Amino acid sequence: MPQQRAKNHNLAAVPKRESTGIVPDDGSCQLCFGSGMEVIPGKGARKCICQKRDTHNDKLSLVQLPRRYETCQFNTYKPANSSQRIAAKLASDFALEFPAVDRGLLFVGDVGVGKTHLAVSILKGLTERGFKCLFYEFGALLKQIQDSYNPKTFTSELKVLAPVFSSDVLVLDELGASKPTDWVQDTLAHIINTRYNDKKFTIFTTNYADEQNDPRKETLEDRIGVRTRSRLFEMCQTIVVRGEDFRRNFDRNGISN
Repeated sequence: MPQQRAKNHNLAAVPKRESTGIVPDDGSCQLCFGSGMEVIPGKGARKCICQKRDTHNDKLSLVQLPRRYETCQFNTYKPANSSQRIAAKLASDFALEFPAVDRGLLFVGDVGVGKTHLAVSILKGLTERGFKCLFYEFGALLKQIQDSYNPKTFTSELKVLAPVFSSDVLVLDELGASKPTDWVQDTLAHIINTRYNDKKFTIFTTNYADEQNDPRKETLEDRIGVRTRSRLFEMCQTIVVRGEDFRRNFDRNGISN
């Protein structure tokens, strides 16, 4: 009996899942009032939904997604043509089927066609499923690596690259946007080869196509080098996304026309 009374006492201390309309003064959850546990009538106590939400948000913060992409989801991507519909389908399939996939993805297309939107949507879906994911704009990653050479930053190249190497899925956005110096191409090759050898999957986005009708424009191979482009043919399925720049449909106030 003492044990039964103690058990009942513990359950009674957890607020029931009822809509009382009372907002805690400290801003804590209205269901559990900060206890972390809620009582479901007739079923007992369980972990409050706020704890699950916070856990998901904590995991998502480790992905390092820029705030600009907070609203990027598969259901907010609005394909305007068959090319974009195919790209969305392939991206969704990757997120659902991972890790039973053969290769990563390389989204190729002009600016504003939704390449990054789809890549971010994949990361969010995989993070929700419990996989370790990471987002980097390639130029920003290079800057962090360069800063690691400065003793005043108290970082190291190994510390910067460790999560890049270990993540289950890595997105490298804006591939080829950085000036293709020998150091840039060597650093990219090091990242790609390490993940390739460790059988890690990588998703890339780039504005540079493999073929250009305009001789004044560079190709992806021009920007990242012949060897790295060759490696990507093996590592990734190339998805060409065509369409108009969606940003042209926004007026000066950011309101869609």
